[in-house]
Order: sequence, then C-alpha cells, then structure tokens
Amino acid sequence: MSVAAPSTFNAEEADNLADIEKQFAVKAVQHMQTYWTILERVRGSTLRLTKMDDEIYEHLKKDFPEFDPAATIDEDEMKSEKGKVRWRNFMMAYEKKVDSYNFGTMLRINPTFEYGEPETIFVPRIQFYAVEIARNKAGLNDWIYEQAQKEKEEASKKASEP
Repeated sequence: MSVAAPSTFNAEEADNLADIEKQFAVKAVQHMQTYWTILERVRGSTLRLTKMDDEIYEHLKKDFPEFDPAATIDEDEMKSEKGKVRWRNFMMAYEKKVDSYNFGTMLRINPTFEYGEPETIFVPRIQFYAVEIARNKAGLNDWIYEQAQKEKEEASKKASEP
C-alpha cells in the first residue's frame, strides 16, 4: 500500500531528517532481501514482478534499444544529465500505473553479482523493475535459484549422513 505525501509537501524544501532517511533505507534493504529470497525459490525466468511486466519490458526496449541486461550498468551514464532525462521520461509513464514507482530501491549493477555495497546502486522502483524484468526474461537470474537448490541439496545430504 502506498501513502501519498500531503498536497502541501514540497520535496525541494523538505528537511532530510535522519529518522526518515533511516526508514527509507530499511524499506529498501527489506525489498532487496525479499527479492533475493524470491529468486532463491523461483527461477527468475518464470517470475512476474508486476502485472505490467510485458508492457514495462517493451517500453524499455523501445526507449533504451541499446540496453543489454547482461552488461554491467554504468551508474555515471545512467545518472548523467542525459541519462536522468531519458529515465525520468520513462518513469513518468508509470506514475499512475505502478505503486511506489519512484520509491528508492537497491539494484545490482550486474546480474552475475550478489547484492553487496560495491555491486549495488540506489534507483527508483520502476527502474529496478525495468532492469530486473529484462534480466529475468533473459534467464540471467536463474543461477540464483540453481545455486540455492544446490546448497539445499548439499545441506540435506549432510543432515542425513550418519
């Protein structure tokens, strides 16, 4: 459930209160952990992140034809002036369609990496969806499920040994 800010709230003039920042950070970390847990239990290639996955994916391919879901994301390019304009235009199409479309979310810069500080960037939720939907459709996150299943099997074998 998404809660809207009061109509009188001006983000440009708001104080960045430490408690609010911590709450946002906690939410972002919870989302990251939840997504990883899901990928450990379900092949990414079979997962739907939203009701609009296909639309988001087609829009990503149209607006970012050069995007390669297997490549490492260049954060500087993504957050450059040109990159910001392109992504802002992409994001605004989902303002009224995707809950919390602009909520800060953790994104791995490469699908072969686990979450870790140097491998993770902070992006708006719709950007996370666009990238992860593309990665899932390409089967690039299936290794997480396969690794988790292998670990589960090995733990099960050890537990049954005399």
